[in-house]
Amino acid sequence: MEWSGLSDQIYLRLVNFVFVIFGINRTIKQNYADKIYGYFTNFLSAIVTGIVSLALGLASFVAYVDYNGGQEYLRNFKESYIFGGGDPSIYQFVIGLALEGAAASVIVSFALMQYWKDKVEKINKVDDAAHNTADV
Repeated sequence: MEWSGLSDQIYLRLVNFVFVIFGINRTIKQNYADKIYGYFTNFLSAIVTGIVSLALGLASFVAYVDYNGGQEYLRNFKESYIFGGGDPSIYQFVIGLALEGAAASVIVSFALMQYWKDKVEKINKVDDAAHNTADV
């Protein structure tokens, strides 16, 4: 984004949600295709997917900052980010991004599980003849 001059556009960071939603949805969809059922099994799988991608993203961020000049680059970078004042270190950035990413992973996982819950968990269906009103 820096080469295009759009690195200061904070709303472009929301595009990351598209990738998070895609990855987590793909995990749940593949579990369903592999006949891995259960609400909490899929919910935990979705959260783990989000956390693993978060860890990879944070490692990439640290490498990128180090490559571009370390703390000096971070001083310029913090101007285009939502953090309270001061001069945050790379570790403070990583902690802030980790909290933000973990919360986003849990929220997206929960929201997608609400969509998938009737497909992966059939607890609301009565399938025995004594309770099936269609046969009466």
